[in-house]
Amino acid sequence: MMLHPSYTDLMDVVNSGVEYGEAPVVASRYSIVMATAKRARQIIAVQAASDAVRRERMNGAENARHREVKCNYVPPLVSTRQGKYSKKPLSIAVEELEQGKMRIISKDNSEE
Repeated sequence: MMLHPSYTDLMDVVNSGVEYGEAPVVASRYSIVMATAKRARQIIAVQAASDAVRRERMNGAENARHREVKCNYVPPLVSTRQGKYSKKPLSIAVEELEQGKMRIISKDNSEE
Protein backbone atom coordinates (compact mmCIF):
# COMPACT_ATOMS: atom_id res chain seq x y z
CA MET A 1 0.00 0.00 0.00
CA MET A 2 1.39 3.38 -0.98
CA LEU A 3 0.82 6.35 1.27
CA HIS A 4 0.31 9.82 -0.11
CA PRO A 5 2.12 12.00 0.65
CA SER A 6 5.20 9.90 1.32
CA TYR A 7 7.59 10.60 4.19
CA THR A 8 10.13 11.79 1.64
CA ASP A 9 7.63 14.30 0.22
CA LEU A 10 6.81 15.57 3.72
CA MET A 11 10.51 15.87 4.62
CA ASP A 12 11.08 17.89 1.44
CA VAL A 13 8.22 20.27 2.35
CA VAL A 14 9.42 20.73 5.93
CA ASN A 15 13.04 21.27 4.89
CA SER A 16 12.21 23.51 1.90
CA GLY A 17 13.28 26.71 3.66
CA VAL A 18 16.69 25.39 4.70
CA GLU A 19 19.64 27.00 2.94
CA TYR A 20 22.40 24.91 1.38
CA GLY A 21 24.86 23.81 4.08
CA GLU A 22 22.43 24.27 7.00
CA ALA A 23 21.18 21.36 9.06
CA PRO A 24 17.71 20.18 7.98
CA VAL A 25 14.77 20.85 10.30
CA VAL A 26 13.72 17.21 10.02
CA ALA A 27 16.19 14.42 9.36
CA SER A 28 14.05 11.40 10.24
CA ARG A 29 10.59 9.93 9.81
CA TYR A 30 10.27 9.86 13.59
CA SER A 31 10.15 13.67 13.74
CA ILE A 32 7.32 13.78 11.21
CA VAL A 33 5.39 11.05 13.02
CA MET A 34 5.75 12.81 16.38
CA ALA A 35 4.78 16.23 14.98
CA THR A 36 1.70 14.99 13.12
CA ALA A 37 0.59 12.87 16.10
CA LYS A 38 0.88 15.89 18.40
CA ARG A 39 -1.12 18.04 15.98
CA ALA A 40 -3.75 15.29 15.63
CA ARG A 41 -4.20 15.29 19.44
CA GLN A 42 -4.66 19.07 19.33
CA ILE A 43 -7.31 18.72 16.61
CA ILE A 44 -9.11 16.09 18.71
CA ALA A 45 -9.10 18.50 21.69
CA VAL A 46 -10.58 21.31 19.57
CA GLN A 47 -13.29 18.99 18.22
CA ALA A 48 -14.12 17.75 21.75
CA ALA A 49 -14.49 21.32 23.03
CA SER A 50 -16.74 22.23 20.09
CA ASP A 51 -18.86 19.11 20.61
CA ALA A 52 -19.30 19.90 24.32
CA VAL A 53 -20.62 23.39 23.58
CA ARG A 54 -22.87 22.03 20.81
CA ARG A 55 -24.36 19.43 23.21
CA GLU A 56 -25.03 22.13 25.82
CA ARG A 57 -26.80 24.27 23.25
CA MET A 58 -28.92 21.33 22.08
CA ASN A 59 -29.89 20.54 25.68
CA GLY A 60 -31.06 24.11 26.14
CA ALA A 61 -28.45 25.22 28.64
CA GLU A 62 -29.17 28.88 29.27
CA ASN A 63 -25.55 30.06 29.38
CA ALA A 64 -24.48 27.90 26.41
CA ARG A 65 -26.14 30.20 23.89
CA HIS A 66 -23.46 32.86 24.26
CA ARG A 67 -20.65 30.58 25.34
CA GLU A 68 -17.57 30.39 23.14
CA VAL A 69 -15.54 27.29 22.51
CA LYS A 70 -12.57 27.55 24.85
CA CYS A 71 -9.53 25.61 23.76
CA ASN A 72 -5.87 26.59 23.64
CA TYR A 73 -5.26 24.98 20.26
CA VAL A 74 -5.77 26.21 16.71
CA PRO A 75 -8.70 24.60 14.88
CA PRO A 76 -7.94 22.61 11.71
CA LEU A 77 -6.34 24.74 8.99
CA VAL A 78 -7.62 22.62 6.09
CA SER A 79 -10.99 21.18 5.14
CA THR A 80 -12.14 18.48 7.55
CA ARG A 81 -14.59 16.96 5.08
CA GLN A 82 -13.99 14.65 2.16
CA GLY A 83 -17.25 14.37 0.31
CA LYS A 84 -19.88 13.41 2.85
CA TYR A 85 -17.32 11.88 5.23
CA SER A 86 -15.16 13.52 7.89
CA LYS A 87 -11.41 13.17 7.68
CA LYS A 88 -9.55 11.59 10.57
CA PRO A 89 -7.48 13.97 12.76
CA LEU A 90 -4.18 12.41 11.67
CA SER A 91 -5.10 12.84 7.99
CA ILE A 92 -5.90 16.49 8.69
CA ALA A 93 -2.52 16.97 10.42
CA VAL A 94 -0.62 15.36 7.52
CA GLU A 95 -2.48 17.55 5.01
CA GLU A 96 -1.65 20.68 7.05
CA LEU A 97 2.02 19.72 7.03
CA GLU A 98 2.00 18.93 3.31
CA GLN A 99 0.40 22.29 2.45
CA GLY A 100 2.89 24.18 4.62
CA LYS A 101 0.22 25.38 7.06
CA MET A 102 2.04 23.71 9.96
CA ARG A 103 5.74 23.99 10.75
CA ILE A 104 8.00 21.74 12.76
CA ILE A 105 10.30 23.67 15.06
CA SER A 106 13.21 21.73 16.51
CA LYS A 107 13.86 22.00 20.24
CA ASP A 108 17.36 23.29 19.53
CA ASN A 109 15.95 26.34 17.68
CA SER A 110 13.32 27.09 20.31
CA GLU A 111 15.96 27.54 23.03
CA GLU A 112 17.83 30.26 21.11
